[in-house]
Amino acid sequence: MADWVVGAHAVRALLAAAPQEVRRVLVAEGRRVPEVAELVADARAAGVRVETAPPAALRRRARSLGVGGGTAVAAERQAFTPAGERTFEARWPTFQQPLLVVLDGVEDPRNLGACLRTAEAAGAHAVLVPRRGSATFSGVVAKAASGALEHLFVVEVANLSRRLQWLREQGVWLVGGVDAGGGKHTDVDYRGPLAVVVGGEHRGLRRLTRERCDHLVSIGMAGEVASLNVSVALGVLLFEARRQRETAAPSV
Repeated sequence: MADWVVGAHAVRALLAAAPQEVRRVLVAEGRRVPEVAELVADARAAGVRVETAPPAALRRRARSLGVGGGTAVAAERQAFTPAGERTFEARWPTFQQPLLVVLDGVEDPRNLGACLRTAEAAGAHAVLVPRRGSATFSGVVAKAASGALEHLFVVEVANLSRRLQWLREQGVWLVGGVDAGGGKHTDVDYRGPLAVVVGGEHRGLRRLTRERCDHLVSIGMAGEVASLNVSVALGVLLFEARRQRETAAPSV
C-alpha cells in the first residue's frame, strides 16, 4: 500500500529519516524557488525518482488529504505501519528511565499528528495507540506531525488495558490526564519510568484506562474555556515531566 505526504517540510523530513520508503517525489511545474530545488537535490541524492506535475494536480492531492491551500511538493511513500507489541517488548530493556505516551482513542487525524509531534518534541521513547478506535496513519497524520512520525517509535496495541497493566508490572507509573476531577498536574512526581496517558477528543479516557492509572491529573484553567485540545494538554503534561526529570534526581 502507498500513502502521500504533502508540503516541503514534511517531505524533507521523510527523505532525511526514511528515504527507502519514498517511491517518488512530485514537484509543481514552474516552481524555481531554492527550497524546492534543495529538496529535489536531496531526493535525487537518495536515489528517489523526481517528477513534475501541474500545480492544480498537487492542490487536488492536498485537498484529498484535507490540507487547505497550495503545495509545491508531495511524496508518495510506503504506508506507515506501527510496530507490534513483540517488537516493543524486545526493545523495552534498552529504554533508560522510559518516558512513554499512551493515546487512548484519538480519532481526528490532525489531532493524532499533533500529538505525535508533541511526543517527539518532548523526547518520548515510544507512543502507544490502540488498534481500534484511533485515527489511521494517513498522509493527514504525517502532515500534522510535521516530520515527527519518521523519528518516533509508534506501537499498535491490541488490548490497551492489558498493556497498561503490563507497564505497571514493569515499574512504570501511569499518569492520566482528565478534563476535571483529577489532582493538580504539577503536584505529581513525573520522575522515574513514566507513561502519560490522554484520551480521545469526545470521551476522554475510557473507564478501564482510568482504572489502570496511578494518578489522574487535571490542568487548571484560568479562562472560560473548559478544556484544552488533546495535543496541547499532552504537551503541558509532557513538558512538566521533562522539567521535573531534568532538574532533580528520582526519589528513592
